[in-house]
Amino acid sequence: MKILFLHVDYIEYEVKEKAIKKAEEIESKKDRMEDCLVAFLSIEREDDAISGVREIEDVASMLNVSKIMLYPYAHLSTNLAPPEEAMKILNEMKELLEEKYEVKKAPFGWYKAFKLSCKGHPLAELSREAKKIEEAVEREKEIKSEWYVLTPDGELIEVEKFDFEGHEELRKFYEYEAFGSRRADRQPAHIKLMQDLELVDYEEGSDYGNMRWYPKGYLIKRLLEDKVEEICIDAGAMQVETPIMYDVNHPSLKKYLAKFPARQYRVKGDKGREFFLRFAACFGQYLMAKDMTISYRHLPIRLFEMAKSFRKEQHGEISGIKRLRAFTMPDMHTICKDEEQALQEFKKQFLLTLKWKEIIGIDGEIAIRFVRDFFECHRDFAVELVKLFGKPVLIEMWDKRYFYFVMKFEINVNDSVGKSFALSTVQIDVENPKSFDITYIDENGQRKYPYLLHASISGGIDRCVCALLENEAKKIKEGRKAMLPFWLSPTQVRLIPVNDSYVNDCLNLAAKIKARVDIDDRDESISRKIMDAEKEWVPIIIVYGEKEKEGKLKPRWRFECDEEEVSVERLNEIIEEKMKGYPFRKLPLPMFLSLRPKFR
Repeated sequence: MKILFLHVDYIEYEVKEKAIKKAEEIESKKDRMEDCLVAFLSIEREDDAISGVREIEDVASMLNVSKIMLYPYAHLSTNLAPPEEAMKILNEMKELLEEKYEVKKAPFGWYKAFKLSCKGHPLAELSREAKKIEEAVEREKEIKSEWYVLTPDGELIEVEKFDFEGHEELRKFYEYEAFGSRRADRQPAHIKLMQDLELVDYEEGSDYGNMRWYPKGYLIKRLLEDKVEEICIDAGAMQVETPIMYDVNHPSLKKYLAKFPARQYRVKGDKGREFFLRFAACFGQYLMAKDMTISYRHLPIRLFEMAKSFRKEQHGEISGIKRLRAFTMPDMHTICKDEEQALQEFKKQFLLTLKWKEIIGIDGEIAIRFVRDFFECHRDFAVELVKLFGKPVLIEMWDKRYFYFVMKFEINVNDSVGKSFALSTVQIDVENPKSFDITYIDENGQRKYPYLLHASISGGIDRCVCALLENEAKKIKEGRKAMLPFWLSPTQVRLIPVNDSYVNDCLNLAAKIKARVDIDDRDESISRKIMDAEKEWVPIIIVYGEKEKEGKLKPRWRFECDEEEVSVERLNEIIEEKMKGYPFRKLPLPMFLSLRPKFR
């Protein structure tokens, strides 16, 4: 979008004749506006209203004006959008700007005569190019913040003065956050692993960052979803389901989109309506909460959803399953009575995220981000969180609030190529309850706006799989054996008959073992079968022959276990201990390996 700005004493125009067949209907042929900012606009293909509004607001704030004239002016570009689209964008811009300014719009599609008087000061004539919403995200990088490290002892240290000895992963995380780029010059280790293990792969028939999940990978995803769902429901969340697409012209959503420049997938609907695919479950849960009747007695209220979401990330930033355009994320929103209750809930959910980190068996570094005033008021609370984590955390501080939250934290993982990515998060939102008119009735019968917590206890499920694989890649590099957590291993026990005569015995034994069991009945050598099971990270491998037929099993354990020989009963006891507290799903592939297709 090309924009010519003039700060004027006045502008007046008179409509003469149609410039296009489908010119905008007009009520008056003449209009005038005094002491205003005039924005002459050429709306181009693939433009959006939000990016144009941002440029206009930026110039309006510099000039301290309260009145704006939007003037369609096709002569600034040769790459114009179709008239219907340009007219729609122009009307959206007017509606968004009217929340802050007095706005007039010259009619679209007409030849007009106009007069104006430019004020003539240094900023009275400016030109801008409003970039697409995808590129507007880059502006967030210009926001300035200060970095610190907060220790469990409560010491807040400027990051340049902190001794990172013994905290190398924290150093890597800080350097990525402060100076790094999301674009990688080499492939993260998890990509080869996810392909070799036949978990997940690229899909050429879809958009970038939309993946195909093979049976074993899908099983892992669903088990992770089952567990985090259980955690959220046990924490008192009510599970809901909301739409995956929303009207871009919905009054509340338009405001949200203007303040949150996410990369959007747009979808054309009936009768000229346009929708965007959700980039989180926030929208549906906000709109649901708006329509709820809530008393202070009901609070806190927690809504939870396992949300398939979409973000049109930049192509160069898409990397395996670390950063995707289509992903699954458990979203929980908690409606709180006041700040005190919000902090109580924040702590509870923070502890749940630490529990999740232990459940999937990964290390991670924490960043807590604050608006400075909020940190100063709640420094003791921040120190309490760091003590619960047990090691220093990275603190990012803003002098003023740029986003909807005053405080947020994430657990972050460093990958094999020097990049970091976030998993779990909890955020205190002080803006969206008002924007979406979410209220509750207090003790005195008055309507009040609550505090709102955003939480994803696990973070993106796809990213959890990425974190698991990156973690195991580090083990491989150190010469150790890689293995997924037992409860997530697609095959938990593999039986290898020494010859075909023992296949039926293996089948009978498999029925007695309380785990996901498969049988390698292929026409291969025993050593090859063992090697293939090792490559698949199968945690328990049992070669079955005459001694095993007598009930004496000699498993090859991939995890630490001192027992060289076990009965099937003892094997089940070991498996039961490994599975305690975890969900179970059946084997995702045929039991006999000879019946399995190759997916790659």
